[in-house]
Amino acid sequence: MRTVRHGRRSGVTRRAALAGIAAGAASLTGCLGGKDDRKIVKFWGLGREGQVAEELFADFERAHPDIRVIVQKLPWNSAHEKYLTAYAGDTLPDVGQMGATWIAEFVALDALEPLDAFAEQSSAVPLGDFFDGIVEANRIDSRLFGLPWYVDTRLLFYRQDLLRDAGFEAPPVTWDEWRRMLAAIKARVGANRYAVLLPINEYDQVIVLALQQPAEMLRDGGRYGNFRSDDFKRALSFYAEIFRHDWAPRMTNTQLSNVWDEFGNGLFSFYASGPWNIAEFRKRLPERLQNAWMTAPMPGPDGPGVSSAGGASVVIFRASERKREAWLLTEYLSHPDTQAKFYELTGDMPPRKAAWEIPALAQSPYARAFREQFDRVRAAPKVPEWERIATEIRITQERLVQGLLNVDQAAEELDRKADAILEKRRWMLERAAKS
Repeated sequence: MRTVRHGRRSGVTRRAALAGIAAGAASLTGCLGGKDDRKIVKFWGLGREGQVAEELFADFERAHPDIRVIVQKLPWNSAHEKYLTAYAGDTLPDVGQMGATWIAEFVALDALEPLDAFAEQSSAVPLGDFFDGIVEANRIDSRLFGLPWYVDTRLLFYRQDLLRDAGFEAPPVTWDEWRRMLAAIKARVGANRYAVLLPINEYDQVIVLALQQPAEMLRDGGRYGNFRSDDFKRALSFYAEIFRHDWAPRMTNTQLSNVWDEFGNGLFSFYASGPWNIAEFRKRLPERLQNAWMTAPMPGPDGPGVSSAGGASVVIFRASERKREAWLLTEYLSHPDTQAKFYELTGDMPPRKAAWEIPALAQSPYARAFREQFDRVRAAPKVPEWERIATEIRITQERLVQGLLNVDQAAEELDRKADAILEKRRWMLERAAKS
């Protein structure tokens, strides 16, 4: 009996002690400023951008002391699946970073909030100061669903010294000029070197050439492939010609030990890539070659060429209960000063023209070509199935380069595969039209 009484008293004593600790903690919290009553905004950031987001948001929280931003960092390779899982589980954040080619898919799911009304009422987001083609990439059926956060595109990195050695003082502006340069460089460097690197396991280059044509790659509102059009076959023929003349190696990017070293060694003189490689070439090329390379806009069929509208945007999710606060955060990320800081932290190029006035961009000879190219960008087809279709382009272009298909056969195969991928889309659109 004595033992039982002791046990009960001991339990009461412990409960009293815990209650005292809790009361003390509450008292201490009150002394330190009380309960955190700020409104919570959840933000998902991807890759390097997600890693620096918290540093960016510190200034936002100081300017908006009633808002607290919670950042979740996601790796790019799993982010798409994570977003889909969160949509299915009704656990999406308030606002997040999203690849431009994903937007159409999440609009089809009715997961994104249209931003037109926010933008129209906001003096902080003048859409006219954004690059037109980049904004257009965020519109689905004329409605704006994302605000560009950073932009990228593809253009030419080239060896100025090797181009001069081949007899040319300036980069190409047209396809015919590029043909002459590629032929001259190949004739000079011989059998074991090349004029250009176009990795055959990357579909970006074919898509850029196709975007330079008037015709769309999909027809009838994205219901069918349009790869048998004369325009797409013209682009595909030019791509095949580069390999047929041995101006480019039949290589994937994994077959190169190091693209930067091989560029420095002169294995190729032209390389189509994005803005991230400015920092890589500056870091990895030896000092003797730092003045030997430059960037140039993409040449086009008859003049300065179009390139792809890429990058990532900020989106607000329809299920958010903090849309006003999410928009304030979106506005903040679009401010030129914030974009300038973001560029310093990541090297990602800003979508607003005003942000290009910072010395790091305005005085960079390598960034100049990107600034020019961003005025001539075009979005890939904005359908949820586009990434699957782009994968088929990659597979088919490899077979073309390896001589397993000719241009007409490749175009026919792409149409067949695209039509099969788009079958459900046609059914859904037809059903919606009848309802």
